[in-house]
Amino acid sequence: MKLRILPASRGIQWVRQGIQTFFRQPLALTGLFFMFLLAMSVLSLVPLIGNVLALALFPGASLGLMVAARETNEGRFPMPLVMVSAFRAGRERLQAMLILGVLYACGFMLVLGCSALFDGGKFASLNLGGGRMTAELVQEADFQTAMLVAMALYTLLSLVFWHAPALVHWQGVAPVKSLFFSFVACIRNFWAFAVYGVVWIFLFLFLSIISLTLAAMLGGPEALGVILYPVVIFLVTMFFTSIYFTFVDSFEITPGDQS
Repeated sequence: MKLRILPASRGIQWVRQGIQTFFRQPLALTGLFFMFLLAMSVLSLVPLIGNVLALALFPGASLGLMVAARETNEGRFPMPLVMVSAFRAGRERLQAMLILGVLYACGFMLVLGCSALFDGGKFASLNLGGGRMTAELVQEADFQTAMLVAMALYTLLSLVFWHAPALVHWQGVAPVKSLFFSFVACIRNFWAFAVYGVVWIFLFLFLSIISLTLAAMLGGPEALGVILYPVVIFLVTMFFTSIYFTFVDSFEITPGDQS
């Protein structure tokens, strides 16, 4: 396995590949994304440990969306079983993925813990389902500071875990090593990932503005939900689909046949 150093323009290509792959199987990929959301939501409802359990299973569940993207890109229909690919790859890799999940949950809780130092835990409580978003809360200076700190720290956490599930699943890399390789790959290809992120932000903002404009023309708040919600779901699904291409381009490897 060898790291590739990519040009900044590759970020645009990743976005394009994600969108093109999505439109090969739009209903199937959207349905799988809904399964992903539903699983995370149901797990978070479990008393006491629900949120932590959902976080621990997030890397494995997100790997399922990458497998779905690979299946679609190679001309196969992504069946629902792809969503549990991480948990059907043998005992050794299952254990490695679960360790990765525990590390992710710990990292996420650490991010929320750091944010609590600035607002007494209001932002953390909101993210763990223990609070309610209000206009007054958002306008509080300490809440805004906590939110910015959490966003910055979560960005670093994302870089550490970006490629890790795929490296564990397809290459059998040990969990801690996968985190190191993931972070190095993201940093060494910083400009490609920067362009990738900027393009996705632009698409989200542009299509949100278009949706808001159409909603205002067609009936206001009622039309907004009808128009904006599907647009957001499709865009997020495309985003998750594109993650597979960031992985296969960043390393000189050939993913195995696990599904």
